[in-house]
Amino acid sequence: MQLPRTLGELKKSGYKPRSVKEEMRANVVRMLRTKEELFPGIIGYESTVIPGLVNALLSHHDFILLGLRGQAKTRILRSLVRFLDEQVPVIAATEINDDPFDPVSRKGRETVAARGDDTPIEWLAREDRYREKLATPDVTIADLIGDIDPIKAATRKLTYADEEVIHFGIIPRTNRGIFAINELPDLPPRIQVGLLNIMEEKDIQIRGFPIRMKLDIVMVYSANPEDYTNRGNIITPLKDRIDSQIITHYPQDRQAAMRITAQEAWTARDCGIELFMPDWFRELVEEVAFAARASEFVNQASGVSARMSISLLENVMSNMERRAIMHGERRVYPRIGDLHSAVTAITGKVELVYEGEQQGAAIVARKIIGEAVKETFRRRFPDPTPKKKKKDSGEDQPARTESSPFNAVLSWFSKGNTVETSDEMPFEEYMKRLEKVQGLKELASRHLDLKEGDGAGLGMEFVLEGLHQHSMVSKREEGVKVAYRDMLKAMFDHMAQSED
Repeated sequence: MQLPRTLGELKKSGYKPRSVKEEMRANVVRMLRTKEELFPGIIGYESTVIPGLVNALLSHHDFILLGLRGQAKTRILRSLVRFLDEQVPVIAATEINDDPFDPVSRKGRETVAARGDDTPIEWLAREDRYREKLATPDVTIADLIGDIDPIKAATRKLTYADEEVIHFGIIPRTNRGIFAINELPDLPPRIQVGLLNIMEEKDIQIRGFPIRMKLDIVMVYSANPEDYTNRGNIITPLKDRIDSQIITHYPQDRQAAMRITAQEAWTARDCGIELFMPDWFRELVEEVAFAARASEFVNQASGVSARMSISLLENVMSNMERRAIMHGERRVYPRIGDLHSAVTAITGKVELVYEGEQQGAAIVARKIIGEAVKETFRRRFPDPTPKKKKKDSGEDQPARTESSPFNAVLSWFSKGNTVETSDEMPFEEYMKRLEKVQGLKELASRHLDLKEGDGAGLGMEFVLEGLHQHSMVSKREEGVKVAYRDMLKAMFDHMAQSED
């Protein structure tokens, strides 16, 4: 279908102009009725954040997304273009996307007055109607709203009082669209003041000129609560003009977190090697982020981004890939050692408190991994330290009972046996060493529901690491090598070395 190219053709087509907020509301209503997915790719917000967003759009609200880093705030803002019409008509060659039926710029008004129904029309795609600005201390009013252009005044022989000498900023150039400011508290207060008229009266003033340019624009923002104290704040009058404040959050359950990581992580490697990743191990990777968000060594006010799990999974797969290439293997499973080899994905994603800084980022990262292993182990296996009544006191005391499923494994270690693994060890050697541990393979297969060849080595190593995190088995690390042995023997050896 040929789109109208002049104002006269546009009138004959029956086109009815409407504001951006009316346009977005109508499209939201249509999508709700047809049960279309409103925010594709946004996971875990179905019953929390998305209803608030829909209510804001239905209410014609400007809004702010308030949440810690890595909570999909920018992604949500960029997805708002879905609620715009595919194309809208604008007067050709105008800087601020003038509506042919209601031009706001001087050039737009003069063009319609001079050419009438012959006014040329262009069509603006929805993708070109969204713009955003990252708030930084060096942002100026000229960047956002505009300034006088002395070169334009000189070349065209115009006075500074002439509207034609104005060089418009990014906000007027987003007229009839959506403008987003990320990290709003980083914007200096004097610049925030410049947004007040845009938010309430929808007009702009430049250098004190009495310009009354009524913009049709949706203003949306994002902010991190930590920024209110660390880097700046949102001035009260501006906060009052933002109609809705929507709180974002991290995934509230592991399944949602796993879906986010699976969606965002680069896992489709083209190396000719099959990288097998069991679901329960993906759950373990995700548990690392949950453990970090509960760690006493991590600054929880700063948050732990969902990007940490994504980077961690990618690093784990790269370590698997590297091992397979080194040994010429065509199929490779992850190992617990792969998690420890991927600590670089954790150290750069968490901000430590003073106690964490004292210990060091790498040590804290390994402790977080240990907590994740421990929690995942608890969900998959019986408690390795069950309680039994102590006859004389009646108190619950940790003890290993005769019915413990871990008895065979612990008895093997109590005989002085040791098993050594490494994330760089060839698969056959890795399996050979783990299979020496009595009852280990049967235990892992039973509780992890492993099938033949379905990551049995990973399951066995996970059992050993889980027992270590419950202080049932000792662990010694030397570079990439890890040795598991009896806890009691390790304690006596350590005491003997201390005496020497």
